[in-house]
Amino acid sequence: MKLRVRQKASTIGTVEHTRKIIKGLGLRGPGSEVVVANTPSFRGMVKKVLHLVEVEEVADEAASAKS
Repeated sequence: MKLRVRQKASTIGTVEHTRKIIKGLGLRGPGSEVVVANTPSFRGMVKKVLHLVEVEEVADEAASAKS
């Protein structure tokens, strides 16, 4: 399984640590979307910025076809 992460809110006005997490996930602004591995490190990053993103589990085949 992989995670599809979509940024739904801006990082303007957030602390620098939060902006770095968003950048580390590969997101570039509201509406941008990435597919990342479902590993403990990525899940921890997503948990820290859950108020700024939407998360959905996707199958590996669908994730690779989308990229």
